[in-house]
Amino acid sequence: MRKLLRAVALGVTALIVLTGCAGGVTDSQERTVTVWTYPAISDDARHRELWANLISRFNETNPGVRVDVEIFPWAKRDEALQTAITSDTGPDLVYLVPDQLSSYEAAIEPMNAYLGQERASSLLPNVAQAVTAGDSLLGAPLLTSSNPLVCNAAAFRAAGVVTYPSTWEDVTEMAPLFTEKGMYALTYSADPGQTLNMSFYPLLWQAGGSVFDADEQVAFNSPQGIRALEFLTGLARGNALEPDSLTTAVNTEQTEFAAGRSGCTWSIPAVDLVPVLSEENVVVLPPLKDERSVAYGTVGSLSLLKSSRNKEVAGRFAAFVTDPVNSVDYLRAGGYFSPTSGTAPLYAGRPVQSRVEQTLPNVRFGEPNHAARQVMGVLSPEIQAALLGQKSPQQALTDAAEAAKPLLR
Repeated sequence: MRKLLRAVALGVTALIVLTGCAGGVTDSQERTVTVWTYPAISDDARHRELWANLISRFNETNPGVRVDVEIFPWAKRDEALQTAITSDTGPDLVYLVPDQLSSYEAAIEPMNAYLGQERASSLLPNVAQAVTAGDSLLGAPLLTSSNPLVCNAAAFRAAGVVTYPSTWEDVTEMAPLFTEKGMYALTYSADPGQTLNMSFYPLLWQAGGSVFDADEQVAFNSPQGIRALEFLTGLARGNALEPDSLTTAVNTEQTEFAAGRSGCTWSIPAVDLVPVLSEENVVVLPPLKDERSVAYGTVGSLSLLKSSRNKEVAGRFAAFVTDPVNSVDYLRAGGYFSPTSGTAPLYAGRPVQSRVEQTLPNVRFGEPNHAARQVMGVLSPEIQAALLGQKSPQQALTDAAEAAKPLLR
């Protein structure tokens, strides 16, 4: 069952351990690499199979290496990793996304020497920026994604709207045409349990704003942030936002968008909509634009911890797994894209994913700050309060900024 926040839909409750090593190798000869990762692919059996295949192929040219891949639930992953790092019981490699990289930077061994200059130079510019601190690559990027604007062609036909939006102004102008038919212009997720990366932050970036400033203090209460929230609250007052999604984490198939009664969204990945809607009704468009056109996406990387007792072989395994030649099956299974330039399109014959792939240059991969997730926790309920008419946009963002101050000290 798919959730608006795909990571929640991919959560599991069991720990899975995959082990691979070359046959005929004694324990004394064996070198072990431990990898902690998470269910980035919803099909458990397929996920395990993909890792097993990668381990087997790695062992063909790296005999005597034992690789243990442990697949943990998404829930409480940071608490588990923090405890392991503190107690020196962490893995050699761990799957991290950009906002985690800044949190664990002090514990991460740079990947530059293991990936090499050629691979580092092949990374998409926005991917390289997302995983780099100073001159250090904090991870070997395995996958990337994009969540651009997605519209439902059937809903547009039902509303009698013939032009898809490209700007905030377009959305504001088309909204009354949807509400006149008892429909909604947008499905926007405001439940505080959902990530702002998939809801408010793209609007903030589109307005030219940012969550943090150059001094790593909050900046979401800027004029750009207020304008972004005023855009949303104006739609809410006009009943142009799907109401249930403002207060609840609604399953994708139960949204008004899936039912053909809401026009557009960026809160639901296009790949999750194809099984719910007929493919011809899934219209993938560039992200909306105010000052600029920006979407949220993720970069999943394998990071090497400084506490690793086998850095050389762990770095070699990370480089192997994330080589775009080796990761093709993994990427396709999860609906992801290569983080490197110059690779062949992954989704020939799959028009929805092919169009999403074209939006990768417009992606911003979250906010690199050690307190990014904690700040999101105090900002989310304030945005919801504004959308429910309980606070003005300016007051909501002012209150959130005040609540965030202790988190940044």
